[in-house]
Amino acid sequence: MKNIFFLLFLIFISCEKSVEEDCFKDKDEKIFNGYVEVKPYTVKEILKHKPEYLTISDLKKFRSFKEDSIANHTFNVLDDKKSKLKLANYNEEYQDFDKAFLGQFGYYFRQNVNGINYAFGKNGLGFWLLKIENNRAKAYFLGLSFSHYYINEIQTDPIIKNGELQLQGSLVQIIKVPGLPGYDDYSAIADGKLFKIKLSDLEKDSDNDGYNDIFEESFGLDPKNKDTDSDGVDDLKDMNPLFKSEKNKFTQLYEEFLINNYAFDKVNLKEMNYFISVYENDCEYFQKVNPQSRTLIVPEDKDKLPYYLQVTNVVNNGFSKLQKDSQNKEKFYFHEWGGGSTTDYSVEFIKGKWKIIMLGGTVS
Repeated sequence: MKNIFFLLFLIFISCEKSVEEDCFKDKDEKIFNGYVEVKPYTVKEILKHKPEYLTISDLKKFRSFKEDSIANHTFNVLDDKKSKLKLANYNEEYQDFDKAFLGQFGYYFRQNVNGINYAFGKNGLGFWLLKIENNRAKAYFLGLSFSHYYINEIQTDPIIKNGELQLQGSLVQIIKVPGLPGYDDYSAIADGKLFKIKLSDLEKDSDNDGYNDIFEESFGLDPKNKDTDSDGVDDLKDMNPLFKSEKNKFTQLYEEFLINNYAFDKVNLKEMNYFISVYENDCEYFQKVNPQSRTLIVPEDKDKLPYYLQVTNVVNNGFSKLQKDSQNKEKFYFHEWGGGSTTDYSVEFIKGKWKIIMLGGTVS
């Protein structure tokens, strides 16, 4: 019996140490290492890690990456009338998709097949196939990293054909803009490709939770369990599907920042199933937040991430570890980063509430 209690004590100490290491930092500990350039992937490396459900073939006639990207990103800033007309036409063409998906995507290449409306969609997470059937809207994640795959903004053929999604594009690699560390551009390394995915593979949802298997595998959810974190809420409806939420003073602190990041008028964030923020954070307190908008919290160690997250940067902001104040155990310091800037804060827990003071920051 003594041995059991001793073992439990060691487990408790180990857990406490983990929380201390993952959530708090020493005064002199460096936690922001700055920009690190990542070596670009080659065509061989991209094809080696190509998803099994994806077929890639060569096109004899094609719109090159250079032609497509230049033509669709060049405009006359003085031609305001033309720009407004283009926007008005876009809004009219995709108003049904925008209404159904609450503006969570950019929409392209709409097509009607036997009464079913399809469109290609993009958002901060990646590429999607959007579908409206009998007034029901569903989105299917493609699992193709925008770091490797470029989809032409002009498709010369229908995107749905013979039970497959077919998209023309190129294999690309990320290149760095000289003199601007952290700013990315793209370069084609294999032009004129046709990417095909069977609709049956895209629509596969083994646990019937509303997210397709490809999405769940790409972001670390369990495709065979509709409630990955076993908290009684299906993944599609769970605002923090990877971890059980918990209430303590530190989750309360992080929730204040996460909730205040988004201010949508007349929009119920609980209905926005595809508007998801991704954070890399190993702190148990951060992982157990109950946020207002959908949040995925993934490991900081790249080797522990699904392949899609290893090669695709979908993390746009984050939080440092907390630094304890040497004289006040309820006071801490940390910084928030995102959008090319950092903001430093001091926070103090007083009578059940956090007093937050912005100390300054940097802009790059």
